[in-house]
Amino acid sequence: MDAVAEAENTVQELRTALAQAGITLPSLGLDPVTLVRERPTPLVELGRCTPETAQRLVRALSPQAEENGAEEDRTAGGTA
Repeated sequence: MDAVAEAENTVQELRTALAQAGITLPSLGLDPVTLVRERPTPLVELGRCTPETAQRLVRALSPQAEENGAEEDRTAGGTA
């Protein structure tokens, strides 16, 4: 798989993972400037977001959020 296709797949995986956490980054995509070279070296553009979205990202990425999610799984009868 070439670098651009791999980067596109990664962007889609990230978009899906963020959506599962209730987060949307409207500008998420590939940086077009990095695609126009003879040998593209794609970068993922995360873009801008509201402070509220940034706060959701903090909560989703913090170790405490992961621990709380695992605790919720245990109390719901899941495995962590």
